[in-house]
Amino acid sequence: MTENFSTFSCRENSQFNETVCIDAYKIYDSCADKDFLEDLRVNFNEANQHIIDQASGVRVKNTNIITAFVDVEPVPFRSGYYSVDTTCFFDISLEAFVSPSVMPASVSGLCVSNKKAILYGSEVNIKTFSSNYNFNELDNKNTIEKNLPRAVVQIAKPIALSAKLCNPCDCRNQVQQRIPDSICMRFGGEFVRPGSSNNAVAVTLGIFTVIRLERNVQISVPACNYCMPKKECVTLIDDNPSDVFNRIEFPTSEFFPTNNTNNISNENIAN
Repeated sequence: MTENFSTFSCRENSQFNETVCIDAYKIYDSCADKDFLEDLRVNFNEANQHIIDQASGVRVKNTNIITAFVDVEPVPFRSGYYSVDTTCFFDISLEAFVSPSVMPASVSGLCVSNKKAILYGSEVNIKTFSSNYNFNELDNKNTIEKNLPRAVVQIAKPIALSAKLCNPCDCRNQVQQRIPDSICMRFGGEFVRPGSSNNAVAVTLGIFTVIRLERNVQISVPACNYCMPKKECVTLIDDNPSDVFNRIEFPTSEFFPTNNTNNISNENIAN
């Protein structure tokens, strides 16, 4: 809001002080996808796999993205185009039903999914050098930066659509690549091999992804002034908890949901 207000005031008063050159990333191409990831194999460590082998059913409690590995490579015979390969690692929290008289056991496992996109990233015929220095390492101030554009992948929180027990041999989308040690440690050690279990879990996820290719450029922009903060730093909250609670309005909508009848006709109600 502050940036919009400052820009509006500057334009309204026509008080551009100067034109400045800034270093920024320009987006050359981008795409958005709605992906339906069906029957992803969930990988478990030995302890959790033992629980799954005894389970009669499973239910998803929560899903999270651990990380994503992004690789950019030029597309052969298509000048300026690049392939963006993304490997996503998902943390899947499940409830495993072992016995009707026992509370479900909580287990967590790993799903891996791969995605590819072809985007335009332009071409440059330069080598970029930087004066950055890495502490406790060799002086890398003359390290050459590759001419590849930078890929940025944004992924919304996955939506769990289904989960089921299946025969390990019937599972699709099993992990083919080696799982990094850092991710294995998150789940308590190495994962059980696909063929050494009695039961397997397959989940179906829905995800929304935005991928873009960027390059570092220098552009000229009009400037009014330097951006000085107007807000003072707060080091202590003096409000009494009772005063804070009293300022909260009563959540009427939580107790009396609104009636949305726009999409419901009288004919449908009668039927």
